[in-house]
Amino acid sequence: MPQRGCCATKGDGDCPPQGNEMRAYLAPWSPQLLSILRIITGFLLIAHGTQKWFSFPAPFPQPVELMSRLGVAGTLELVGGALMILGLFTRPVAFILSGLMAFAYFLAHAPNGFWPLVNRGELAVLYSFVFLYFAAAGGGAWSLDHLLRRRRDD
Repeated sequence: MPQRGCCATKGDGDCPPQGNEMRAYLAPWSPQLLSILRIITGFLLIAHGTQKWFSFPAPFPQPVELMSRLGVAGTLELVGGALMILGLFTRPVAFILSGLMAFAYFLAHAPNGFWPLVNRGELAVLYSFVFLYFAAAGGGAWSLDHLLRRRRDD
């Protein structure tokens, strides 16, 4: 039976790429997509720091002392999130944030059950591994790290 729709004929410009075509289409965008992931991740993380320190965008349920675990976490989330958005010192900052999120998982979530879905630790686990990836991959094409490296190499 013949295919229907835009992909029925080869060479139709409106067809979405498939298989190897998809890889060939997206591969050149990998550095930019890495930057977008870094910016969005930093933006999401910084909200946790602003919540702890400024009760924004939602009030934090308890007061936070600077030299407490929550205070240190809030500071790392605030400063680290900002640095991730900018893509400045991406690898070392991401490594520290990966450890912070692993620490948060094991101290705040794991005692409430083994499964991340049950102990509400999915975000901490995901953040930890995404930051570990940034520690290995860097900040992407749209980062201050990339800009500074290009200027230094010129």
